[in-house]
Amino acid sequence: MKNLWNSAEAAGFAGDIGQRVYTSRLIGRDPSLVLHGGGNTSVKVGERNLFGDEEQILHVKGTGWDLAAIEPRGFSPCRMAHLLRLAGLDSLSDVRMVAELRGSMTNASAPTPSVEAILHAIIPARFVDHTHADAIVTVMNTPGGEDRLREIYGDRVVIVPYVMPGFKLARLCATLLPQKVTPRAIGVALMSHGLITFGETAESSYARMIECVTLAEEYLSGRGAWKVEWPAAAAPSRPLRAELAAFRRELSGAMGAPAILTLHADAQCLGFARRADVPALSQQGPATPDHVIRTKRVPLVGRDLAAFRRDYERYFSACAPGAGPRPAMLDPAPRVVLDPEWGLVTAGGSARDAAIAGEIYRHTIDIILRATALGGWRALPAGDIFEVEYWDLEQAKLRRAGQAPVFAGEVALVTGAASGIGRACVDSFLRRGAAVAGLDVSPGIARLHDRPDFRGIVCDLTDEAAVAAALEEAVRAFGGLDMLVLNAGIFVPGKGIGELGTETWRKVMSVNLDASFVMLRESHPLLRAAPRGGRVAVIGSKNVPAPGPGAAAYSASKAAVNQLARVAALEWGADRIRVNSLHPNMVFDTALWTPEVLESRARHYGMSVEAYKTNNVLRVEIASRDVAELAAELCGPLFAKTTGAQIPVDGGNERVI
Repeated sequence: MKNLWNSAEAAGFAGDIGQRVYTSRLIGRDPSLVLHGGGNTSVKVGERNLFGDEEQILHVKGTGWDLAAIEPRGFSPCRMAHLLRLAGLDSLSDVRMVAELRGSMTNASAPTPSVEAILHAIIPARFVDHTHADAIVTVMNTPGGEDRLREIYGDRVVIVPYVMPGFKLARLCATLLPQKVTPRAIGVALMSHGLITFGETAESSYARMIECVTLAEEYLSGRGAWKVEWPAAAAPSRPLRAELAAFRRELSGAMGAPAILTLHADAQCLGFARRADVPALSQQGPATPDHVIRTKRVPLVGRDLAAFRRDYERYFSACAPGAGPRPAMLDPAPRVVLDPEWGLVTAGGSARDAAIAGEIYRHTIDIILRATALGGWRALPAGDIFEVEYWDLEQAKLRRAGQAPVFAGEVALVTGAASGIGRACVDSFLRRGAAVAGLDVSPGIARLHDRPDFRGIVCDLTDEAAVAAALEEAVRAFGGLDMLVLNAGIFVPGKGIGELGTETWRKVMSVNLDASFVMLRESHPLLRAAPRGGRVAVIGSKNVPAPGPGAAAYSASKAAVNQLARVAALEWGADRIRVNSLHPNMVFDTALWTPEVLESRARHYGMSVEAYKTNNVLRVEIASRDVAELAAELCGPLFAKTTGAQIPVDGGNERVI
């Protein structure tokens, strides 16, 4: 493993907190050390309080912060004296511990301290780093793992047997470490958790982490258990979108809420899913207990969700017998699915959760196979995994999960998404928690957003094969389709019917009408499988109820789409699909309204451009976001019993009213 410390870079981070930020980011850069918010770092600093007294303050990574992007405000300042007194208690519930940690902070607005704050406090060094390094976890999760660690590190790393994270682990370490940490010690191996290294400087603690991980990698490599190779594997070429959408609906039912599913069909995922021994290897448990919440206890092998539920209920009953307090059973739905045709499918309440589950399980695959090559893969016993899965702190998180965004776990597809109303719709649905696929003929759509809940797809909507491919890509990315916004359209410069060319007429009809028909037809099976019922928002036009001269092709195409939407509302109601239309007028921040078109239309009505922009009853200008927000609301719970509606977004038009 490469040491990324750069003295010139480090010089730009002033003071102990700055140095702590710098090396934390170095650790966070490497996914083989920590994944998505995992791992912890801290530094102990002397500070004067309000009364002028010197206090030792532990600045420990706050909950919710990712080491790769952490800032000084991402560390929680806790009074060391209080943490050390907590470490001396015989028992303390983790819920009470978190409350005490918050009470120890010198800044009430800082994030909640890591549950490992007490553990960091008792480590006898100023800087502390904790990672879940793949190489270390691999060695730990083999028969005789402790002996292997002693072979690698001797007395330089203290080995602590597995204990539930939280206060129990901190209490055990408070008992063991004073006896076992010698002047030669540079780290602590927490069995099934990972590795802690420490030092008097940020550089030394980080360098020790890299040294320890490198030694583990070399140990594995020397025994032919480090490099994992995958033969080329062909991804499924036939369309999977209908199957994935149906599976997503069933899995969402087991979760009790809509789920995002992401398909991973590369050589690694297909190769592992197709191994003959995958049912045995994959069912032992996660690589570390820190991963159980993201990936559940074990993956589903195949697609039999009913069998997974039965196994889960047996596991729950065995680990939580009826006598005594018993937690409520979590949803019996997998977060990881291994299927020989699909490869790896990961699920979550959001696209980010599904992506994190995917990245974690990719690392888990490598850890499992390296451990197998070293002598055998061995995860924690089911009872220990259950203890983490039903940890009171995790139960508290689940109780707070009811505050999820309105479209959490749902998928929206927007056509004409690169600019104007379409781009505003993308933003409106993202703000409400949806995963969004944006389609546009412009190559810029692929760069519109760089985030796990957006997929920009270049697509010519007049090409039926391209539409089918775009839907396939969207479903492989997010698992299905809940909401469709038909927005793409073109508006040609005003010409009377007598001057309108046939090619122009056909082009407008092809984009505005025919493409909308094809998208509706191809989306119907996916919308029908939406867990909460499908929704369609059609971006129409004021020209439907009140056409204007010089816009025959545009007006006719929009009127035809409006009629198509009304028929869809009639036909699809039995499938729990709602179809509603919006009729905006003169939304000038769109690609349709070029300066030439705007000037031409204003001149046609004998107005200045500024007067034309507010030519409505309310004398207001309509923006893309105004239309987008109403389109999103039409797909939300406020309109749950509305279909076939036509709503103007035009500031009030005298001809329409």
